[in-house]
Amino acid sequence: MRPLQISPETAQKLAKQLNVPLEHLMHMPQHILLQKLAELAQAKPEGEPSEADPAPGKPGSE
Repeated sequence: MRPLQISPETAQKLAKQLNVPLEHLMHMPQHILLQKLAELAQAKPEGEPSEADPAPGKPGSE
């Protein structure tokens, strides 16, 4: 099985959010990763902005 094809920055953020070691994340089967991401998205409160969303009033939010 090939390691996930994601950037190092993305891998570090995902490992931190999913609370798994980076090495485990990189060799995690894709269907398991997608399931964990779906669970993470459901557990997140709806009103909370994601890290990808620019904050109001900051450059790039237009």
